[in-house]
Amino acid sequence: MKKIFKPVIVFILALLARGVVRRYRPRIVMVTGSVGKTSTKDAVATVLATRFFSRKSEKGFNTEFGVPFTILGVENPWDNPLSWLLVFKKAIALLILPNHYPTMLVLEVGADKPGDLARILRIATPDAVVVTRLPEIPVHVEVYASPQAVRDEEFSPAYALTPAAPLIVSADDPYALDNALRIPARVISYGTAGDASVRMSDVRFYESGGAVAGMAARATIGGEHGECVVKGSVGHAQILPAAAALATALAFDIPLTDALTALEGYEPPPGRGRLLLGKNGSVIIDNSYNASPVAVEEALETLKAFPHAKRRIAVLGDMLELGRYSVTEHERIGVLAGESADVIAAVGIRARAFVAAPGKAETMHFDNARSAAAALAAYVRPGDVVLVKGSQSIRTEGIVKALLADPEDAARLVRQEKRWEKKL
Repeated sequence: MKKIFKPVIVFILALLARGVVRRYRPRIVMVTGSVGKTSTKDAVATVLATRFFSRKSEKGFNTEFGVPFTILGVENPWDNPLSWLLVFKKAIALLILPNHYPTMLVLEVGADKPGDLARILRIATPDAVVVTRLPEIPVHVEVYASPQAVRDEEFSPAYALTPAAPLIVSADDPYALDNALRIPARVISYGTAGDASVRMSDVRFYESGGAVAGMAARATIGGEHGECVVKGSVGHAQILPAAAALATALAFDIPLTDALTALEGYEPPPGRGRLLLGKNGSVIIDNSYNASPVAVEEALETLKAFPHAKRRIAVLGDMLELGRYSVTEHERIGVLAGESADVIAAVGIRARAFVAAPGKAETMHFDNARSAAAALAAYVRPGDVVLVKGSQSIRTEGIVKALLADPEDAARLVRQEKRWEKKL
């Protein structure tokens, strides 16, 4: 039945969302890319809220379902028929009755399969596009002809921009930057490259009270400088969403000082390098939201550089949706893990490659997150820094939950809704 009704629901949602956009004509900022979309969307929305009545995509709702939900201002009804009726009722009210509708929408958009972004672009046309990173081996590559095909689709919202509209791209990503320079848009770049419009330099761990509490960097726009601090999460990648937000601020004429002040209230979403207190005096780097090769590589670099660690423990689950690149990428990451961690705990069938690579690290393997959680909770000790990362289906957040010093911190983890808990 779901296969029959899903296309119908998608069509109706798209029709209603398109109608709402045409009626209220909000300005639309689309955030696309293969890595870091949700963090970037949240940071961008935080800055834009200083100037506009804005709304952002909730969590990682970036599909042909999620984008209409954001436009309509409703939650995902999941399988509740009554909630679906309320969604349609609110949509019709938006179309018929006068409403105080947002003047700015920040929409995260993503593609699980070819054609997804084309369908979303039929619903809404962007006034500005933020492109995160488009790595060599992107996630979802197994359903595309090639990595290049994934990158082409992720970049495609930029082609919908009108001439001179803002196109905000990573200055450290050669593919995004090269393509940006070929279209008639106002290109604003961000990153650590020396020629970036918004340049982040002196990227470092931010410490408070003698403990790591986040990341910091020096932000430069033209002749202006400012200190940018992202609290609660670690990793070079955590600075990039803030940089993209500063670039968006530049595009919409928001002063650097105002944007930096706004970012003081920005909090990276759950499961993206979040720092948590672990059992027995350990520290957890919760990166359990998802895993792609480039994201795991960056997480391992963070673990390797993390200060004051007695043991560095990498808990790594399978990286899924890599298709024919799966074996080589797992083997490659295994080598990097051996160079970055004192202990490697692999979770899943594909993750066996993480402990098969030669190296001096102590290794262990678990078939699933449940068994890993049970073993590791008693294994950690004071001074340990524990990185936890894996693809969504591996559910490595269950491992993080078992390692928490304070069980109430479970509310800060990803996928804690009842719907997800039932799948464990």
